[in-house]
Amino acid sequence: MAKLYFYYSSMNAGKSSSLLQADFNYRERGMATMLWTAELDTRSEGMVRSRIGLDARAHLYRPETQILDDIRAAHAVTPLDCVLIDEAQFLTEAQVWQVAAVADEIGIPVLCYGLRTDFQGALFPGSAALLGIADALVELKAVCHCGRKATMNLRVGEDGKAIKEGEQTEIGGNDRYLALCRKHFSAALNG
Repeated sequence: MAKLYFYYSSMNAGKSSSLLQADFNYRERGMATMLWTAELDTRSEGMVRSRIGLDARAHLYRPETQILDDIRAAHAVTPLDCVLIDEAQFLTEAQVWQVAAVADEIGIPVLCYGLRTDFQGALFPGSAALLGIADALVELKAVCHCGRKATMNLRVGEDGKAIKEGEQTEIGGNDRYLALCRKHFSAALNG
């Protein structure tokens, strides 16, 4: 039975490199995969990219993308063995149900990788839906500067100080975000 997996963490835990490793493992065995990433992440340019330099071409999704229909069409041409989705926090709730249908109705495992929470500690809509319905939840570990497990994403300005308000999504990497434990996240926001 195919399952829907959600691999989640703070930033800098290796989500994209884990996705690319899983994709490599399938392909090395002669199996067909389909990769997806969010069009919203303008840094990706149609690629899943890891900080350690690995990358692979991916299909882009936006809120109106009918992922289930696109996967069915691709599967009819070349039977797929796995679907891998990067930046899964940007999926809509409806898209999460669509990828669940890929596992349940078509029988293809779906591996989603994404952030659990935003810079204010709130769940992203896609992450909330995945946490609610995924068959398997896997936390990937990142490390705070103190050595504790990093679970939070602190948005910082050019001055390095915490940003407390703003849109939920602002694309950026190490230049805009720090992965911190809850203690240091709270101290930065309240400092």
